[in-house]
Amino acid sequence: MGRAMHKAFPASLAAAAVVVAAVSSRAQQPPPMLETLRVQNNVYAIFGAGGNVTVQVGTDGVLVVDTGLASSAGALLAEIRKLSTGPIRFIVNTHAHPDHVGGNAAFSGLPPDPRGVTPDRAANAAAAIADPLQPLNIIAHENVLNRMVKALPPLQPGQTGGSERLRGMPIDEYFAPTKDMHFNGEAIVLYHEPRAHTDGDTVVLFRGSDVVSAGDIFTPDAYPFIDLAAGGSVAGEIAALNHILQLAVPGHTEEGGTYIVAGHGRLCDEADVVEFRDMIVIVRDRVQDMINRKATLDQIKGARLTRDYDPEYVTPTSFVKADQFVEAIYNDLRRAGLSGPPTR
Repeated sequence: MGRAMHKAFPASLAAAAVVVAAVSSRAQQPPPMLETLRVQNNVYAIFGAGGNVTVQVGTDGVLVVDTGLASSAGALLAEIRKLSTGPIRFIVNTHAHPDHVGGNAAFSGLPPDPRGVTPDRAANAAAAIADPLQPLNIIAHENVLNRMVKALPPLQPGQTGGSERLRGMPIDEYFAPTKDMHFNGEAIVLYHEPRAHTDGDTVVLFRGSDVVSAGDIFTPDAYPFIDLAAGGSVAGEIAALNHILQLAVPGHTEEGGTYIVAGHGRLCDEADVVEFRDMIVIVRDRVQDMINRKATLDQIKGARLTRDYDPEYVTPTSFVKADQFVEAIYNDLRRAGLSGPPTR
């Protein structure tokens, strides 16, 4: 797929503290204009709400992957309502960063079905069975719930930990390698990617539509944010990208086929993921080679190991600069105690 198809929104974030600070700064600004793109079948991507949002619509209702920034929740809901007036039944959170879960609380406060119960619907038994008034179900890996609860501000004197405080938290957390469901006529499979961008990443496969929602494991226009503090790792990041490549099947002349909705950036296909994966592998091996030669972190940064990739992955608005990407790889490799260049 040509890079001109969809140039999109800012890159991944640079460190856990930077995530919170950057998101807080954005939350004070008016929400940006959102753009919706039909991906395939009844699956859509919405760009501009913070992290990219994937939406599946159909007769069963609406399923949303990630909810963007809290400040964009109203605009995001309005955009979803252009696609469907049905109930939002499921939210899947790909990880715990606030530019992907910020809208959870607003969405969890919505009525189960905005259309209400009208006499004609109540009289239609089939419709009542197919479309009951069910509450929103927020799904995520258990590590996402643990990190979201841990990030809550401490209780103040006299304050209780009531339901309002926990609004927007996942209520259907999974701990197995996969979780699957059938919704709007297609199988949807959630895959936990251990220790990748974080320790709670979920990749979502819409099997019938041939669409993958990758979260921040994949950011095609920016260096990845490997959040070591949240359990991320270089090896896990590469393994997750390899798994996405196993799920994806290219179309004719390697264009199209399975489409991948990135955590930030444009809509992509398999070839884009290959390019991104290879970049990380090459930079990792360059850093490992200098570690093997006893180079210090300052020497490794000074060698500008990413200079051939910087024009593609660094912009003035990037949260992950080249030095930060290299430093994350260096710290992870040193932490892992690798003695030689690892294989792909």
